[in-house]
Amino acid sequence: MDKKNVIICRCEDVTYEEIVRAFNEGYKDIESLRRYLKIGTGPCQGKTCIPLLQRILYELSGNFPQNITIRPPETPVPFGIFVNVPKK
Repeated sequence: MDKKNVIICRCEDVTYEEIVRAFNEGYKDIESLRRYLKIGTGPCQGKTCIPLLQRILYELSGNFPQNITIRPPETPVPFGIFVNVPKK
């Protein structure tokens, strides 16, 4: 099976090939790849793609990335919550 067209991040439509290309350009850790490719920044906040990205980085570098920050999805807050807040 050809991996290059496999979508790793469904939220941001990032493929395996794009990750490998970015890695070869010098983006060698999860945080820099998140900023460059926007992987893990969609609605799921990396719950699906970050573990896959860890595995890909291990395949490419031989080192398993440990320091990752999985951000929980944001929950909308009604604006009315901030109205009439008692002052102290």
